[in-house]
Amino acid sequence: MKKSAVRPIFFTIALALAVPTAFSGCVVLAAAAAAGGTVAYVQGSLNSTLPSPIEDVQKAVKRALRNDLKFSLISAKEDAVSAEYNARTARDEKIVVILEKVSDGVTKISIRVGYFGDESLSNQILDSIKTRVS
Repeated sequence: MKKSAVRPIFFTIALALAVPTAFSGCVVLAAAAAAGGTVAYVQGSLNSTLPSPIEDVQKAVKRALRNDLKFSLISAKEDAVSAEYNARTARDEKIVVILEKVSDGVTKISIRVGYFGDESLSNQILDSIKTRVS
C-alpha cells in the first residue's frame, strides 16, 4: 500500500474511535443537567448546579455552614453574580464554597474541603445547603 493511501485510513480509524469517547460524557452530563442538576467530584472539589436564584443559595450556604454544621464562618464575599465563603471545621479544616450565577433561577456551586478535598464532607455540606434552599 502506498504511503498516501495509509494516512486517510489511519485518520478515519482514529476519528471513529475518538468521537464516541469524546462525546459520551457530554451526553450523560446534558441528560443529568436536564433532570435537575449535576453533581461531579473533580480533583478535590464537589461541583453542582442548584435550580435556585443565587440570592437564595447565598442565604442557604450561610445558614447551613453556621447553624446546621456548626462551622466557623471566617469570611463571606457576596455580590449579585457570585459569592465566596471561607469556613473552618472543629478540626481546623478549611472549607471554601464558591457560587456563580448561571441564570436567574440557576446557581453553580463548588465546595472544597482542605487541600486535597473530602468528598464525604463536601456531600454533607451540599445536602445541608439543598435542604435550606428547598
